[in-house]
Amino acid sequence: MATAPTRLDHVLLWGRSIDEVTSTMAVKLGFQVRAGRNPGGVANRFIRFADTSFIELLGVTRPDPEYDPGMKEDRVALKNEPGARTFGFRSSGLDAIHDSLKALGYAVTPFFTGPDSAKPGWRLFAFDRAPLSSNTFFIDYGAGYAPDQADPANADDWRVTREHPNSARALSAIWLVSSVAEPDRKQLERMGYGGAVPVRVPEVGAKGFCVPVGPTALLILRPDGAGTAAAVMASGGSRVLGMSFAATDLGRAQRWVERGYERKLTRYRGLSGDSFLAPTRDDLGMLIEFHALTAQAKDPCSGA
Repeated sequence: MATAPTRLDHVLLWGRSIDEVTSTMAVKLGFQVRAGRNPGGVANRFIRFADTSFIELLGVTRPDPEYDPGMKEDRVALKNEPGARTFGFRSSGLDAIHDSLKALGYAVTPFFTGPDSAKPGWRLFAFDRAPLSSNTFFIDYGAGYAPDQADPANADDWRVTREHPNSARALSAIWLVSSVAEPDRKQLERMGYGGAVPVRVPEVGAKGFCVPVGPTALLILRPDGAGTAAAVMASGGSRVLGMSFAATDLGRAQRWVERGYERKLTRYRGLSGDSFLAPTRDDLGMLIEFHALTAQAKDPCSGA
């Protein structure tokens, strides 16, 4: 399928509460968390990066919240525990992508707009039947969604809201885990996202493929023997296993996380070079990897 330029955009990360997930990301991991909204009893907050990617933090704030269908599906699959199983692609060519996917037989939804009918700022479509083992959607943004991203008068606001104490600059990879890495690879290729490279991530006991989608890599992994990937699958099934972040000062990021978790952490040579894992599985239901952002930093899909 011919696709418009596309990149990976963001991950929806649920916490036990919005305040707990915010505290973990800010205090233990050193990210700057920005305010969001609280429509219908589901609050959100944001961690934004200089490459325009972001993480959306979610938490329930009242009994019987008003879920959209995707939220409800995620909460049931996650058993109301922390974690993520939905991520988004971003493209300015949504209509062409929607038409192409529909022509290929994918069960795409109509378009939705938000954040509300009075002031729509984004358009998206999802799938009635998920083509991958984790949920996904396609989105584009208008100027009404996040004015600081479009207004030249707010250039300083744009800059400082993307500067993090841990020195993270970009969401460099999203890790999916399932028992069907090869079928996921084939679906991505059919959707127009080929170029998969076989990879192993021995630090979590996983192997699969690295698929480049714009500047961010999508790792589609399955358990490879005993390890964290197998434990996550056994406890909760397919989901986002982790996220990788490029840091300009890896030592600062490591010191911050070691203080936050009161333990020493070991570096390893990961898919993107010098890296370490933050011990976030209990807090976030997923792993957080930091790696060095340098001129010599590896492309995780380089296969080298």
